[in-house]
Amino acid sequence: MNREYSAFSKLIFMFIFLTFAVIIIYPLLWMIISGFKTNQELFLETWSLPEKLLWSNYKLAWDVGVGKFFLNSLFVTSVSVTVTLLISACCAFALSRYEFNGQNIFLLIIVAGLMLAPQVSLISLFKLLQKLKIYNTYWAMIIPYIAFRIPFTTFLIRSYMLALPREIEDSAYIDGCSSWRVFWNIILPMSKPIMATSALLAAMSIWNEFMFALVFIEDSALRTIPVGIMNLRSTLSTDWTILLAALTISALPMIILFIIFQKQFIRGITSGGVKG
Repeated sequence: MNREYSAFSKLIFMFIFLTFAVIIIYPLLWMIISGFKTNQELFLETWSLPEKLLWSNYKLAWDVGVGKFFLNSLFVTSVSVTVTLLISACCAFALSRYEFNGQNIFLLIIVAGLMLAPQVSLISLFKLLQKLKIYNTYWAMIIPYIAFRIPFTTFLIRSYMLALPREIEDSAYIDGCSSWRVFWNIILPMSKPIMATSALLAAMSIWNEFMFALVFIEDSALRTIPVGIMNLRSTLSTDWTILLAALTISALPMIILFIIFQKQFIRGITSGGVKG
């Protein structure tokens, strides 16, 4: 009886998971396939496969501006994620491996950053960036992205580092290693899963960010993918298949990153939630 119940429950869970997978994957596949169609095929044969794959739709979408927006997003995201991980890992190492006066207060200040909504600071950031003379530059996006990602990333990495064994680093200290070498050569390699998880979460957040990119950037040459595609809607208002091709180009990097780092992502999330 228990075996039959167990097999039945597995079938139920499998059905539920397959249903969720279809709900998530099918719209993505439809978007990718529709980018190869003509407008006539899109409206008259919405759910069918295209008679001929029109790669020209993707080429035209890239040429009308998506390529420039893509490279802008790639630069902003890469710099923001790299700096965020470096600062957060250093903070997490200090907070998880050392005891010093004000440690809990320092941790509280960092975690308190999670309670600050980006929308609340929009006006003050706008004025600050203007006074710093970096408004309408890449740094107008990069600096706020880093500032708002550090609290969560630090909290996540610190939780993972608390679970790491101290014996290896203690042996390194006995052999004469400095704190920096212990951090760089021992702790960081042991923290690869959580670093990959943090990088993926930060990259997805920054890549899809819209509000700061819209408010802090005026020059069309500096626009990122979300704002750039919104502005292309007026140019390509009737070319829906090219717009779908542009959306596919904007979505593919994050999909590919998640597929590549999915094992590290799951390991990092589960291990990072053990201790806090």
